[in-house]
Amino acid sequence: QVQLVESGGGLVQAGGSLRLSCAASGRTFSSYAMGWFRQAPGKEREFVAAISRSGGSTYYVDSVKGRFTISRDNAKNTVYLQMNSLKPEDTAVYYCAAGPGGYALWVGDNLYDYWGQGTQVAVSS
Repeated sequence: QVQLVESGGGLVQAGGSLRLSCAASGRTFSSYAMGWFRQAPGKEREFVAAISRSGGSTYYVDSVKGRFTISRDNAKNTVYLQMNSLKPEDTAVYYCAAGPGGYALWVGDNLYDYWGQGTQVAVSS
């Protein structure tokens, strides 16, 4: 069992930056691959980024590649999503998720077993 709590969301002007954090309970954080998903109002949840258990591999949806960076600090049981050059279309509730990793593809939300409550990101034009 893993509990995940996201933080760091807020309102920001287009072109600005935010850093989201996801804090995990327990001492087995390093056993999980971590992902970030987002859900805009009225839309389905979509994959944003993922990172392997060791942090050695990362994956991004094309729309955020080059702007967002996922990272993790296993000693702090925390995964981060640094979001730069934010656009209005990035507006969504962002969710942290944990799964076993080792996937051929990392985008399916069914591959992740534990989910946080979400944190709101709103980007104004």
